[in-house]
Amino acid sequence: MGTKNKLGLFSITMIVVGLVIGMGIFRTSKDAAAAALTPTLFFAAWIVGGFVAICGALTYAEIGSRYPVTGGYYKVFSYAYHPSIAFAINCIILISNAASLSGVALIGSEYITPILVPGNTNDFVQALIAMGAIIIFYGVNLVGLRLSSRAQNILMLVKIAMLMVLIASVFFPSLYNTAPQAVVDMETQRFGAVLLSFGVALKATSFTFGGYQQTINFGEEVENPRRNIPRGIFIGILLIISLYMLVSYSYYKVIGFNELKETNGIAAIIAEKNVWAYGKICFFNTPLYCRTGLCECAVAE
Repeated sequence: MGTKNKLGLFSITMIVVGLVIGMGIFRTSKDAAAAALTPTLFFAAWIVGGFVAICGALTYAEIGSRYPVTGGYYKVFSYAYHPSIAFAINCIILISNAASLSGVALIGSEYITPILVPGNTNDFVQALIAMGAIIIFYGVNLVGLRLSSRAQNILMLVKIAMLMVLIASVFFPSLYNTAPQAVVDMETQRFGAVLLSFGVALKATSFTFGGYQQTINFGEEVENPRRNIPRGIFIGILLIISLYMLVSYSYYKVIGFNELKETNGIAAIIAEKNVWAYGKICFFNTPLYCRTGLCECAVAE
């Protein structure tokens, strides 16, 4: 393969970000908040999850730079241990990736179904939309590396833009939830209960940080892999941590910590409030997006 057909630093960074940032951030904050006793534990779970991700990313960066081969997982485990172990590991990864992909697709369908099929609450329709999305992107990847890379870059930029919309709500204090928030007295909580709360919240955030390890599968496809793979992984993870912390903070300020524990469609609610703040225009006139009553004004002023 010629050098001109290989992935540069920007592409490998976007691949890292794309592998990690999925629909999970639009749901995981709710699960982490539901598990956390206090906002401090909530944000601590995000910070620790990010630190663990950096450690893992640096480990995989070292592996990828020292042994830059396509099919990295199989080749690395086969070289370090035995082909049979490498095959077994790949089988486990295949099953776990399929399960996580299905979960992410279903989360995405919860948001897009009200737009494509307004007023529909049928879980079967959501499942069909999720399966359709998987089939479409599977076909894009089958076409070839260049097309899939370009599609990844474009979709990643769109995804980051969506996150920027959520983060923008932090700069509008009028959108903040000012309702009194009940605070758990930590002095009355047993250490075991606090540790369990933090552990469950960390499990949720760790799920959102996963995916960067797949980058070692692109070893031979990367230009100057010994330099670009470590840099791409490290830059990508730092960008992801920053985005996650800012988005979670926007959820916390706009929705409220206690309300966040029980609210579905958290990203849609914040996006709707942002639309209201920018121009008082409601683009998503559906039951899911209008639960806050902001869609009563659907005409630009």
